[in-house]
Amino acid sequence: MIQAPSLSPLANIRHAFFTREGGVSEGIYASLNGGLGSKDAPDKVRENRGRMAGALGVTSAHLLTCHQIHSPRVVIAETPWTREATPEADAIVTRRPGLAVGVLTADCGPLLFADGDAGVVGAAHSGWKGALGGVLEATIAAMEKLGAQRGRIRAALGPLIRQENYEVGPEFVARFTAEDAGNARYFVPSSKAGHAMFDLPAYIAARLERAGVGLEDLKLCTYADPARFFSYRRTTHRAEPDYGRHVNAIVLAA
Repeated sequence: MIQAPSLSPLANIRHAFFTREGGVSEGIYASLNGGLGSKDAPDKVRENRGRMAGALGVTSAHLLTCHQIHSPRVVIAETPWTREATPEADAIVTRRPGLAVGVLTADCGPLLFADGDAGVVGAAHSGWKGALGGVLEATIAAMEKLGAQRGRIRAALGPLIRQENYEVGPEFVARFTAEDAGNARYFVPSSKAGHAMFDLPAYIAARLERAGVGLEDLKLCTYADPARFFSYRRTTHRAEPDYGRHVNAIVLAA
């Protein structure tokens, strides 16, 4: 697992951006696939998630993720939920010790948040759609409802697809520039006529800066490192039938 230097010193808070290493899954899912929605063998995914929960110091039932829908929706976790009762959302915040809140990623941006003084933590899944829709700001606002202060919140961005591997079409660029003409700075021309390369990490960082929260970017690319990371886009380019998912989670020690 990978840890962020900005979060590691916080007392009574544990976190991890888990890689694809250290699990029991096989084939295209090798080996630490945490995606219950993947086509991997469910027993292997449960074992993998149990290992990740153990690394965070919680039981499997206390490692909480959502059914992600690329939205700005945030839920506040007060108690564990079952898989059948999993909420639809793209961020989770909590002030309850012993509840690890996490998000699944395989190119989108995983963000972990913490206000150590208030004892409030959160996790957000931020692909382009969630970032454009305001999931980052919604996560911060939900943390504030629990007593966090945005001036104290630390945020860390884990492995995601980076600009050199994120080619998009003209309609994608148009959507961002229609929202704000200044968003043109997050694109550079690609080798394919009419297409561009999108800088999702820079866009996320700018949104957080405007919200008054500093960001530590771990500078890791999922697409470029197949040994350590799953990647939806790399899977698509290879015409593989499915892909594994990373778990990225944070917890207040009980």
